[in-house]
Amino acid sequence: MNYAYADIMTLFFNPVLQKEEHQRILSGYVGDIRITQGFVLVGAILMETAIVMVLLSRVLPYGANRWANILVGLLHTASVIWSMTGGPVNVFYVFFAAIEIACTLFIVWYAWTWRKPTLSATPATQLRATTPASS
Repeated sequence: MNYAYADIMTLFFNPVLQKEEHQRILSGYVGDIRITQGFVLVGAILMETAIVMVLLSRVLPYGANRWANILVGLLHTASVIWSMTGGPVNVFYVFFAAIEIACTLFIVWYAWTWRKPTLSATPATQLRATTPASS
């Protein structure tokens, strides 16, 4: 959601805060990059990886889950850092970006330090039997 809020606020406030940059967007450019279907597709993929990771974090086995979180976290961190280059940036966007970077770096660190679960852990079927939703 943080990504969407940052983008929506940028679209809403750029006409007021950065009139020249807004005109560049209307002419088909973000910074020096031409807005194409491929550019928008990359943005859509970045947005969708967030929701996909919620699902994958629940269903992937340990090793794949760990590496998926590390790689996607690094990808998102890099994309946010890159989004702040190449042109003027609003102060509110820097605030959103700082939170996004901190969160994605935390995910990377957390996944990097995950320890492989032991076989002596409580089976998932026993955990489900004791959760409030099953009673």
